[in-house]
Amino acid sequence: MIKKIEINNHEYKYLTDDSRFCDHETAFVVSSQNKNFNSENCCCRVDISDLSEIFGLSQIKIIGITGTNGKTTTSSLIYSILLDLGYKVALQGTRGFFINDKQIEERTLTTPAILDTYRHIYQAVDDGCQFFVMEVSSHAIVQKRIETLDFAIKIHTNITGDHLDFHKTMGEYINVKNSFFADESLKLINSDDKYIKYNFINGFIYSVENGGNFKALAYSLKDGVSGVLQYKSETEDFHSQLYGLFNLYNILGAIGAVKLLTDKSLRDICDQVENFGGVAGRMESVSREPLIIVDFAHTPDGFEQVLSSVSNRKIVTVFGAGGDRDRTKRPLMGKIAKNYSEHVIMTSDNPRNEDPDQIINEIVSGIEDMQNVEIIVDRKKAISRGIDLLDHENGVLMILGKGDEPYQIIYDKYFSFDDREIARELIKLKMEL
Repeated sequence: MIKKIEINNHEYKYLTDDSRFCDHETAFVVSSQNKNFNSENCCCRVDISDLSEIFGLSQIKIIGITGTNGKTTTSSLIYSILLDLGYKVALQGTRGFFINDKQIEERTLTTPAILDTYRHIYQAVDDGCQFFVMEVSSHAIVQKRIETLDFAIKIHTNITGDHLDFHKTMGEYINVKNSFFADESLKLINSDDKYIKYNFINGFIYSVENGGNFKALAYSLKDGVSGVLQYKSETEDFHSQLYGLFNLYNILGAIGAVKLLTDKSLRDICDQVENFGGVAGRMESVSREPLIIVDFAHTPDGFEQVLSSVSNRKIVTVFGAGGDRDRTKRPLMGKIAKNYSEHVIMTSDNPRNEDPDQIINEIVSGIEDMQNVEIIVDRKKAISRGIDLLDHENGVLMILGKGDEPYQIIYDKYFSFDDREIARELIKLKMEL
């Protein structure tokens, strides 16, 4: 989190929303979160609603994507398509902060503090960007980390169970997600999601199963994702390197958003889809022979999506569950992994302050038949065992939960650990034997 933002051509030199950094050169940005803080040491108070004018943000279009799954892939695909169409674009989200295909900052919160987001938009405007693509988390909605942002379009991917450690009930979580779409701003909705409720004014929908503004007329999930998409009088095909039905939805959402925000033809937009190779740690193939895939899936719906996408193969699944997070999903993930896999190896994820054995016991509670189920707490040894069990002709090792995270969190310490690097290292060692 930043302390101050330097600002040009104003009676003050800096902006801050933290009263600890107030001084005679700094204006205090007042939001609903800090309005009662003592800001006497700052030179003045500025309402957060004035930041857009102060920073000159009216010239950039903000694209916000929310949903349980698919935020990172959808936002990254929108970013990629817009860049390939010749626009200048910034991207903020789980992967970090990017401007015009260059990484500016490393990964942080899915949706940073509001002043950090304004700083990023300010940088994007300064670099001539026409679009600012950002992921919007449910935590950020509740904590008003998107307060006063003027979204050119809001995109909904899906709503499934997650973060119940924070939201307490599924009903509360659903209401928080739906609240993002309660206004009259332009919005693009996955109408196949049974939980979504939204303001129909300026609402557009995309769909695989039902009718909609952006409708998949036909599709194939063999050797990537291909399909035919219709929007009004335009009907065009698209091809993608991505895997799975869930990525078909991400593609439709991305194409639809770009179409609604630009004057480009559907053909021009669809032509760019094939250029997108995917997001690191999202269905990322780290070995072709044998086939090993690493994915960030950490919810029951995420497990269902990624495992069903490779259900034509003999699946070995290695996974755990994060500590100090929603415990209700653990047995559900165990049940789904067992249903799809020939072998399941349960291991440690990011245990944080919880006992890894206790986390695994809660996962096991969802599995009725423990045949071909193993428990190996050491994650590296678990991945090694998964490789040993793999059918090299028609098998796939799915390493789930951490994606491209380069660390493992034990208590409050971060230890270097990347599932992808570990898998590649083990494959190389085994081939040398």
